[in-house]
Amino acid sequence: MNQIAIFHPSWIEPALYQAAQLIVSRLQAQDHTAYFAGGCVRDTLLRRPVQDIDIATDARPAQIEALFDDFTPVGAHFGVMLVREQGFQFEVATFRTDLGYSDGRHPDDIIFSCPREDARRRDFTINGLFYDPLEQRLIDHVGGVNDLKHGIVRAIGDPAVRFREDHLRLLRGIRFAAALDFDIEKSTWTAMVREAPSLSRIARERITTELVRMLTLPGAQTALTLLAKSGILEEILPEINALRGVLQPARFHPEGDVFTHTRLMFELASYPLSESLAMAILLHDIGKPATFRLRERIRFDGHPEYGARLARTILRRMKFSRDTAQLVEKLVNDHLRFMNVPDMRPATLKRFLRQEHFDLHLELHRLDCLASHRDLRHYDFCRRKLREFGRERLAPPPLLNGNDLIRLGLKPGPRFAVILADVESQQLDNALSSREEALRYVREKYIDPI
Repeated sequence: MNQIAIFHPSWIEPALYQAAQLIVSRLQAQDHTAYFAGGCVRDTLLRRPVQDIDIATDARPAQIEALFDDFTPVGAHFGVMLVREQGFQFEVATFRTDLGYSDGRHPDDIIFSCPREDARRRDFTINGLFYDPLEQRLIDHVGGVNDLKHGIVRAIGDPAVRFREDHLRLLRGIRFAAALDFDIEKSTWTAMVREAPSLSRIARERITTELVRMLTLPGAQTALTLLAKSGILEEILPEINALRGVLQPARFHPEGDVFTHTRLMFELASYPLSESLAMAILLHDIGKPATFRLRERIRFDGHPEYGARLARTILRRMKFSRDTAQLVEKLVNDHLRFMNVPDMRPATLKRFLRQEHFDLHLELHRLDCLASHRDLRHYDFCRRKLREFGRERLAPPPLLNGNDLIRLGLKPGPRFAVILADVESQQLDNALSSREEALRYVREKYIDPI
């Protein structure tokens, strides 16, 4: 059972609280009802950081406009305004009842209502709480406080109706349960399992937003488990669901199948994770089901390369940005290269260590090892070499450039890149250390070969 704190301003950044309280004061001074609403109330009672404060009121959009100078009507038809106060931005929404959800995401229409009806239209009881900061009074029309105390995620009213109204609530329920380490109430869970196929109607980018929020914060391993058990994972990422039951050689993977390994990496990670690292963890072994072979032992030959191509397809389908997709694809493609670092020639090793986002490559490798054989020798080797080389030796100033090659009598063209890369390799291998040595090397190899 959770110990619920008394709602007190000390749990919220003072400047944020004061600005929100000022908005409520201005509304109540005009005889309007106005409360803090939803997640900020939940998180304050749980002593969790509050990032923003939403305000619910019986004031209509036109009345809100009349009271505040700095506002933006982001959904005036639905009674939603953005009000800026003392450098902070607040969503100020009129109490409402939603009328139908034909698209499974947005209400067809609304009618303005009262606090009780507004609470009843929300998704989960723990998100249906209000707080009056002037009277310092908690308002609970849906049993949210009791569910907070007992660590329960429970849909308000009929769970099936709540999920059919807005299919994205399926993912939000998983996210809240994972992030808060709460249990999902039985009838809510049953409805989640039954309604999982409805997520096919939701825009991919909305699903991606929820998925990223789950996997970049503590509780990601629980989220992954709940997604799989509910059937939601099969609907949104069947390639990840296919990792379940894929056996691995016990010598290298005593933890179990590929899905268990992936889940354990999230369990061992340090949070918050970047979006790219979270998706790389999720997808790093995505190529294993297709490359599974049983020879002298279980093998997954070529799974990083195949997995990188598959990751690219998945990330495009999920509407990730091109930069994120390219970075995750490279992280997946290169995640086994660490096996070879002790045997790399100096030039190859230095180029590997100096690549952009190497910190993410290194962290992915660390988690991959910790979630399997726990052998960190190659991780430690790379860290030692990074300290030993320093930036100057990893990326020294070039000994030659294109103008030097022209002065040697070479004709500009694609060959220049080959020659300059060769010279740099010799430099990184410590075979060349001066411009004069480099010029002599080019003459002997490319102009006057013996």
